[in-house]
Amino acid sequence: MAIRTSRPGPQARARGGSRRRRVPLRLLVPLLFLIALMAMLLLRGYVHSEILADHRISPEAAADKVPDEIKDGGPVIDTRGDEPQSLTVPDGHVVLTFDDGPDPEWTPKVLDVLKKHDAHAVFFVTGTMTSRYPDLVERMVEEGHEVGLHTFNHPDLSLQSKERIDWELSQTQLALTGAAGVRTSLFRPPYSSQAAAMDNKSWPVTEYIGDRGYITVVNTADSEDWRKPGVSEIIRRSTPKDGKGAVVLMHDSGGDRHQTVQALDRMLPDLKKQGYEFDNLTEALDAPSAHSPVTGLELWKGKAWVLLVQASDKITGVLVVGLAIVGFLVIARFVMMLVLSAIHARKVRRRGFAWGPPVTEPVSVLVPAYNEAKCIENTVRSLVASDHPIEIIVVDDGSTDGTARIVESLGLPNVRVVRQLNAGKPAALNRGVANARYDIIVMMDGDTVFEPTTVRELVQPFADPRVGAVAGNAKVGNKDKLIGSWQHIEYVMGFNLDRRMYDVLQCMPTIPGAVGAFRRSALERVGGMSDDTLAEDTDITMAIHRDGWKVVYAENARAWTEAPETVQQLWSQRYRWSYGTMQAIWKHRRALVERGPSGRFGRVGLPFVSLFMVVAPLLAPLIDVFLIYGLVFGPTGKTILAWFGVLAIQAACAAYAFVLDKEKLTPLLSLPLQQILYRQLMYVVLLQSWITALTGGRLRWQKLRRKGGVQAPPGAAQQPLVDGRPVA
Repeated sequence: MAIRTSRPGPQARARGGSRRRRVPLRLLVPLLFLIALMAMLLLRGYVHSEILADHRISPEAAADKVPDEIKDGGPVIDTRGDEPQSLTVPDGHVVLTFDDGPDPEWTPKVLDVLKKHDAHAVFFVTGTMTSRYPDLVERMVEEGHEVGLHTFNHPDLSLQSKERIDWELSQTQLALTGAAGVRTSLFRPPYSSQAAAMDNKSWPVTEYIGDRGYITVVNTADSEDWRKPGVSEIIRRSTPKDGKGAVVLMHDSGGDRHQTVQALDRMLPDLKKQGYEFDNLTEALDAPSAHSPVTGLELWKGKAWVLLVQASDKITGVLVVGLAIVGFLVIARFVMMLVLSAIHARKVRRRGFAWGPPVTEPVSVLVPAYNEAKCIENTVRSLVASDHPIEIIVVDDGSTDGTARIVESLGLPNVRVVRQLNAGKPAALNRGVANARYDIIVMMDGDTVFEPTTVRELVQPFADPRVGAVAGNAKVGNKDKLIGSWQHIEYVMGFNLDRRMYDVLQCMPTIPGAVGAFRRSALERVGGMSDDTLAEDTDITMAIHRDGWKVVYAENARAWTEAPETVQQLWSQRYRWSYGTMQAIWKHRRALVERGPSGRFGRVGLPFVSLFMVVAPLLAPLIDVFLIYGLVFGPTGKTILAWFGVLAIQAACAAYAFVLDKEKLTPLLSLPLQQILYRQLMYVVLLQSWITALTGGRLRWQKLRRKGGVQAPPGAAQQPLVDGRPVA
């Protein structure tokens, strides 16, 4: 049941008529947030070589097109001019080169050893690692080492297009600029070896690299430290022969490099004693530095790139923590629901269970209604068929569709109509309480029908004088359509199974507006229904808890409500619910620090409600975000297996809930589709509610269009009436 809101007048509409419709902030912000989130994840995937990475390696090829002076020449190949040149390192000089870094664990140790022995080296860095660990590249430059490019994602360039080669070079230069403020003219192709290994596939790449202004550096000695052959073997492979100069290939990344670090610590002093010098490449060749400073816009572009990469890594780290939290909360909720609902069912279903002496005195049933012409007759007739003595009070809250006249024209006994100007649902309920004759008051919506036993089952817990309110079992009456079926699953599994759990924990958060009962004295002590929030049912339930009353769940008090049948109507309803729940939590926040019953609810109920109804649903989209990411870029098989594992847990929990509620399991066939489509809608609704709350927005009541589709409890035969009462 929804309440009418004021509409803008003609002048306001006229003023707005000439303006272009704008996307509301509460919709725009979630959309921008999701776009930014996906962009950050894609950036993180690219930088971690999960996107656009190519790990193919070209097989050996012929070498007849490679000039002999290159194959027989030195490790430094300069193809920037008209004729290619091959350079060798002078005797007595060793140029140590390290590939694939920087690595946060091993690069600092390599740098420490080089600094300890006053040695310089060349670090051929990848763009991915440079973007992630820019401080290490900055340290390399500051300590006098040279930096060369080793591509961004480490692909075999002989298998790539010229456009991809340009991209690999430019992106790595961008990362180097952002990290150290310099550009470099040195380049080493991935999977390269000595000059003699150059073939017809790698040579064109070397020529093209030269056209782009780079010097290609291969090696004369490969330590093969990646094999971890032992410290002595690494030293043997890295030591030049007969005092010759050498370019030595090592690695400071890509795995465990402790043997490399130990080999350096032993090799450097030993070779220095033999007269070797450890220079960077341009020092050994007595050439200008390979580095050139970058200033102006290019420098700021590089810094911006590094900043974005750092942000994407940090945000992804936060998301992973959030994923762990939501995973824990989801599993914890499932376990608690299964265990505690079983405890609740065992308690209330054991033979001889009773709340106390049977409650037989009449009760007042309040039906607040605004424009419920299509539903109100079904609602009232279902109440008249009740097997418990009741009076029915229909509070017409300023309806314009003749709702009150329809009820009066029925001429049913014990039915009264109270009219008032439109003032909202809380005011309508308070008006009904003021007109009620009896001490137990049942509240329902104008689009709901009761079973004949609903009222009797609902009021029995009041035999316990400590009970102040009772939650009934709300069910979806129009579940024959797909969207109704999804809500049916949600009601049975999410709402009613939750209520069993909260009953055992004694912190029931909400008496559903569709079916709930209150003790008049409990209502009066907390000041009646309040319009402080849009979730007056949650608000009053929390207030009753804080006043020291028990709130329990009556599983057999079934009510059949008409659920929204369109996405727009569903969106409006859930938006109001989630936003109203946040308002209620905030309103009752002082219970966290109070003593007595209020404090107990505040320190038990509010955390549970906040975690399970606000935080967990807010973080739950992370499961789907990482699912999509894993399907597209990650280990697809493991991702699918994990998703089906979560789905199996949900299906088991849902099946248990359906069995408890004596429902057919057929609707659960649509559970996978519900998880893919329906759940995403609920995520966006909750996110929109958060944005509305954080931006200080105001959300008004919105009228849901009813079709009167729930005429009687599903499966129940229409009973004949005599004097308005059911007969056998």
